[in-house]
Amino acid sequence: MRFINGLIKLAIFVILLFGVKSIYDHVKTGSLLPNWFQNKESMATTHHILLQEITTMGKLELVRYNFKDVVEQEKTNLFLPNAKAVLIVQGEAIGCVDLTLVEIADITENEEFLVLNLPEPELCVFKIDHNKSKVYNTEYAFTDESKLIDEAYKHAERQIQQSALDMGILDQTRENARKILTPIFEKSTGRKVVIKFPLNQKIDKLR
Repeated sequence: MRFINGLIKLAIFVILLFGVKSIYDHVKTGSLLPNWFQNKESMATTHHILLQEITTMGKLELVRYNFKDVVEQEKTNLFLPNAKAVLIVQGEAIGCVDLTLVEIADITENEEFLVLNLPEPELCVFKIDHNKSKVYNTEYAFTDESKLIDEAYKHAERQIQQSALDMGILDQTRENARKILTPIFEKSTGRKVVIKFPLNQKIDKLR
């Protein structure tokens, strides 16, 4: 009986000793309690990323127009009051030249001059900045509110495109291309550089 009691006491002592040592080790490493005393939750995140497309970026952005617009969108209803939405919209338009279209035949040179024929400037970006835009007010929209707002944003984006073209963003792109690229090429070639663009657009305007 004493022998059995002794074994029980020895077992309890070993368990206590193991517990004290485990606590000491975890305190020493910065953890107050061992893992079997802690109620820890683990979380794992798995990503499956698929590369869909690689696009070659050769468009040189040369001018940016920033716009702010107050858009009023109205939908006419037959029996109910007309639905209305007022948005404060901010957006941008960017004029650029696609340098990937330049070929060897577009560059002519002699001992003194280098002539570089660039493609026609284009409006490569026109978009709404949704982070800076907001819905100011809606009236009688009810279930059509989301559609009404979406239509207002679409009209605002088209207006940014048209306004940028009307304000001469393409002409500004040509001018900036000459200002930026001419000194770069002159310094690198040691020759006088002349940058030209197609005359198609200007001829169409005269008609």
